[in-house]
Amino acid sequence: MTMDTFFFIASKIAQFCIEPLNWVMVFVFLSLLFLGLRKLHLCRRFLLLALIDLLLIGWLPASEIFLRALEDAAPKTNLTNISKKDLGGIVILGGAVEGGQITVDRGEVSIGSSAERVTKAFELIHKYPNLPFIFSGFSGRLAPIGISEADAFKKLVLEQSISDRLAYYENQSRNTYENAVFVKPMVLEFGDKNENGVLKPWLLITSASHMYRSIRIFEKQAIPILPIPVDYQTAFTLRWGSFDLEDGVQNWNRLNHELIGILAYWITGKI
Repeated sequence: MTMDTFFFIASKIAQFCIEPLNWVMVFVFLSLLFLGLRKLHLCRRFLLLALIDLLLIGWLPASEIFLRALEDAAPKTNLTNISKKDLGGIVILGGAVEGGQITVDRGEVSIGSSAERVTKAFELIHKYPNLPFIFSGFSGRLAPIGISEADAFKKLVLEQSISDRLAYYENQSRNTYENAVFVKPMVLEFGDKNENGVLKPWLLITSASHMYRSIRIFEKQAIPILPIPVDYQTAFTLRWGSFDLEDGVQNWNRLNHELIGILAYWITGKI
């Protein structure tokens, strides 16, 4: 097992261990265990912890306040002030397109909750038809099956009758670090340079909550990028009176995923 594979597996295990909804199941299991052992005081305590955990998950400001800060950490690039000739290309990070067995069996590509990565990509590809674009992504699953995200995106490009003359696909990466590492040779090969021999910056499309980590990783790989964050989950104001378990779970999952990624990449020197 390579170090990168070990790192990938460890990150998935760590994320599973700290997700709040998983702790609800742990607390309920422990309360039932102590109920069977007739230790009612411990049973009540763990049931109380499960209830507090559910309240923390469902009360949206508890997650939104941190998620909003993460989304605001990478400001959006104002493309109106940038000339087409000053851009090197477009990089789209995977995470929105579902490849896998569903695409193979059903013959249709599914787009997940981060669909704006795809729609913004199509918008910019139409806006800058003479720029090369790279879609990067294999799968973020521990045991992937079926086709890669990159191959699924290629299918979408063909279905939308988008010219693939300048289309390139990277279908090996499992995380953001590998996105940058595997994309770098393609950027060096297909990207234009300015009169000083410096690579022109590439537009980087990914979710707003994921953009801060992505910028740091791509900068570490000496890839010049301009952030195009999409898929915002928070507004400028918090929903103080809102309680929604489904939205709360998604917010905490995104937040924990990024915080673990930032910490792990900092410890291992990847950012």
